[in-house]
Amino acid sequence: QVQLVESGGGLVQAGGSLRLSCTASGRTFSSYAMGWFRQAPGKEREFVAAISGSGGSTYYSDSVKGRFTISRDNAKNTVYLQMNNLKPEDTAVYYCAQGYNIWARGRTADFGSWGQGTQVTVSS
Repeated sequence: QVQLVESGGGLVQAGGSLRLSCTASGRTFSSYAMGWFRQAPGKEREFVAAISGSGGSTYYSDSVKGRFTISRDNAKNTVYLQMNNLKPEDTAVYYCAQGYNIWARGRTADFGSWGQGTQVTVSS
């Protein structure tokens, strides 16, 4: 069983930055893709970014491309989401997820383990 624990959320003004972290335990971390999703109140969970097991491939939603960067440190079993130029519409609970395979893109169904989420609030 894999456990995922997110941290780094908080309140920030528009234009600011935050870095989310997610530490995994329980399986060989580098063998699995990792992803970030988010869910705003009253909306469905949506894909944000994904990274392959090696870290060599990444994939972003159009809404965050150019502002957010996903990365991972396999030695620390940790995946990061650097969020720059934050906008009020980025406000959501952000979830870390581990894929079933070494690579996964934007489908929720490709990810089998989820963290508890961390709140990100961007004020205007």
